[in-house]
Amino acid sequence: MSAVTAPAATTPARVPTLKVTQGRVLLSEFTKFRSLRSTMWTLLAAVMLMIGLGALFSGVTASQYHTFTWAERAAFNPVTTSLNGVIFAVVAFGVLGVLLTGGEYSTGMIRSSLTAVPRRLPVLWGKLAVFAGSIFPVSLVASFLSFFLGQALLSSHHLGVPVTAHDALRSVIGAALYLTVAGLIGLALGALLRHTAAGITTFAAVFFVIPLLATLLPASISDHVTPYLPSNAGGAIWGGAAYVPNALSPWAGFALLCGYAAIVIGAGAWRLRRADA
Repeated sequence: MSAVTAPAATTPARVPTLKVTQGRVLLSEFTKFRSLRSTMWTLLAAVMLMIGLGALFSGVTASQYHTFTWAERAAFNPVTTSLNGVIFAVVAFGVLGVLLTGGEYSTGMIRSSLTAVPRRLPVLWGKLAVFAGSIFPVSLVASFLSFFLGQALLSSHHLGVPVTAHDALRSVIGAALYLTVAGLIGLALGALLRHTAAGITTFAAVFFVIPLLATLLPASISDHVTPYLPSNAGGAIWGGAAYVPNALSPWAGFALLCGYAAIVIGAGAWRLRRADA
């Protein structure tokens, strides 16, 4: 009687372990970014505000230019006029930045992200990279559209200028840079404060309320304070600080805005490392 041989033991196939890399974290953050319905609506609102209000300012200015005083005509800048929608679009980009981080803390999704990425900081770097890489091209296109539409309206009264005019191209690109960095400040505020409402309130206070309150101070104080506020410093690169006394030069103002962003991002990174979600 022949012996029955037992089947050979099979070694289970090894499942390859996937390491957590910055590239994979970046892809994960991009997937979350584009899958959020609020992202698309906020981006659309920002673009519409920027283009629509820029056109409104340009159209009204063109129709009312004949009533301007000599001083108002001397201060008139067709490039800045067409880009004035940036003043309001920065709200939408700042809110979007806050939602990208503060929203995860509100829903508790951040716990899943940090469980998958125990080192934590790659999550923040991924969010920053995805946000900047998505917002800059969108705001750049909106900036060019605002400029060309605004100049078309101004040209109907012979007030428009080409994009090759002095400082025109720098202002158009600078508007997109300003919106991107301002949005990064909003994102960092969301990571630092970990609360959507608190982040949005702080962003609005820094970019709108404080500059208005600063103008109420005596001129001897406000003239030396207002140029260094984030909105006025960053606004210098696209012409938004034209009416600010002692305004910084365009690139110096933008460098200061980037410095503010670096400080808030650093604070957000420190809290992400030190405090539990």
